[in-house]
Amino acid sequence: MGSSVTVLIPTLLRPLVGDRSSVSVDLESPAPVSVLLDTLSEGRPVFARRIRDETGALRRYVNIYVDGEDVRRSDGLDTVVAPGSEVMIIQSVAGG
Repeated sequence: MGSSVTVLIPTLLRPLVGDRSSVSVDLESPAPVSVLLDTLSEGRPVFARRIRDETGALRRYVNIYVDGEDVRRSDGLDTVVAPGSEVMIIQSVAGG
């Protein structure tokens, strides 16, 4: 039986997920971050576009941490997320 992964949502993206600060995503087994994002983005196309570009790559101003580890310093979107993990999405805000 699978377990859920808690995904912490940054303030700017909360309106796209029903104004929630976190979302639970069910995973049957360990899966890459890309699969987690695909699941989280189902029915939320604007959310998906804010996280990844047209090629599916993580946008440069978005950082994702799995249990406190930056995925960019690991295997990127191939970083494995185990059931029970905590994933944090951080969206940088650029000033002008």
